[in-house]
Order: sequence, then C-alpha cells, then structure tokens
Amino acid sequence: MLADQTYDGHHSLHDEAQALDLGFKAAPIEGPTHFSQFVPLLHDLWGDAWFEMGCLSAHFRNMVVEGEEVRAFVEVEPEAGNMVGIGADKADGVEVLRGTASIGSTAGETELERRLTVLRPAGNLVILEHLTVGQKGAEAEAVYMDMDQHMGDLYPFSLAEKLAVITETSPWYSGASPWGGAIIPLEMVSVLSQYTSHSAGMRGKGPAIGLFADLEIRMLKGPLMVGQVYLIEREIVALSESPRTESYWVRSLISDPGTGDVLATTLLNHAVLKASYADYDKELARLTNAE
Repeated sequence: MLADQTYDGHHSLHDEAQALDLGFKAAPIEGPTHFSQFVPLLHDLWGDAWFEMGCLSAHFRNMVVEGEEVRAFVEVEPEAGNMVGIGADKADGVEVLRGTASIGSTAGETELERRLTVLRPAGNLVILEHLTVGQKGAEAEAVYMDMDQHMGDLYPFSLAEKLAVITETSPWYSGASPWGGAIIPLEMVSVLSQYTSHSAGMRGKGPAIGLFADLEIRMLKGPLMVGQVYLIEREIVALSESPRTESYWVRSLISDPGTGDVLATTLLNHAVLKASYADYDKELARLTNAE
C-alpha cells in the first residue's frame, strides 16, 4: 500500500526500484502492519481494557515483503502480570520483530524504554546534523482520520482501503464498538501520528531514505476514534547511529483538544540510511576535519 509513498519529492524505500538500488531484495511492507496481528492475541489476554490502556513496543529486526507469511506470538509466563514478551517470525524462522506488550502505566520497562537506555552514542551525525535532543514541533497540530480520508503523501490510502486488506480485522474498526463508534486500528495510530509530521520541522538533510526501526504505541485513555479531532505534539527524545543508519527518536503525544488529556503516545525511531544520501562521505569528512 506504500508503493506510491513520497516524501522530500522522491519515492521511499517501499518503492521497488529504490529498495533494489539500496541493496534490498524487494520493497518491504510497512512495519506497523504487523501490529494488527497482535491485537486479537492481546484482546484475548486482557479483554477490552487492552484497547483502553494497552502498549505494544517493538524493535523491527528484518523486513517483510508482500506475500510472505508471518506468525505473531505472545509469550505468557506464569508470573507475567501486566507485561508479556511478543514476537513475529517468517515461515522459515527468520525473526521479524521482538518486543513487549503491556497494560497500564505501571507494568514495567517496555522494549523501547530499555533500548533507549543502551543506545550507541551518536558521533558526527551528517544527515541529522541540525537536529537536537529536546527539539519540539512548532505547535500542537490538529489531526483526524475519517473512513474515506486520503492520509497524504506518506500514506497514500484511506482507512477504508486499509480495512479491505488489513491482516486481522474487527467489526469495531468500521462500525459500533463498546466505546460508541468505530475505533482506529492500532497500526493506523502510527499513520495518524505521522499525518502532519512534515510541518514539525524534524527532518534531516535530503534527499535521503529512511525506515521505521522501532515503534511503540501506548494507549492511556483509549481507544482513538474514527472522525474525532485530536492534537499532536512531538519531541525528539534521542539521536543515535549504527554503521548503516542515523536515527532520530520522536515521541508524539495525542491529546483531546477539549480537555487537554493525553490519550495516547507513540515513540518512533526514524532510521535514515547513510548510503541513500549522496553527499554523506563528503560531509562526514568535513565534520571530521573540523574537530
């Protein structure tokens, strides 16, 4: 569904030609797609409260292309309490993601909270040179998701189009639910949080291509509802790098514009591929020589 995704005036990693040019075997599907696989498992475990105060926190390990089979699982230990391990594997055993699922705000350290404490320190960031930890979006941005609303260049489809192909569906996504109307699926909360991200001023140099390396979606007073207007505030909470990528970690707060209550949060690691930025080596040499 992201084959036509564009940002900074060019196609993304989800375009076949771009993916092949960067050394990938094919264009991957979007990571949050896998989040839908866990919803029925966690609803069985925690009931409707999962939609109200559940948290899914995942580190993506390997990409998946359209048509590959993926098995999602939850590791329920006898003393699991309000936090469990989660994972997803391909049919051949290759790991797709690992993480945690929890319910409530006192369940313990999530997968991404743990990863934030052990990040590799950033050296001379090139693509993200002008971003800083603590940097916030210019202002709170109003967002909403209607059933037939096109979600922009980053997500060139509607909720209705997603529901036609979603991995695990629910009647609550398109009709009446225990909370009244239709609720936004967990994976589409990621789409909602990115809807106006272009106006937040949190972009590195380009053109360059990025991917989602880590994602956490937490409900505090959920679920989020289709057609409801929300406010989003964003902040960069960490900068890091790996041999292949530079990363900026953005926490987004989704709130009720009427009460000011924070209803949900997301934490996303945007990993930008160094090889996708044409001037990377030249600018790295400049930064290194300036030390």
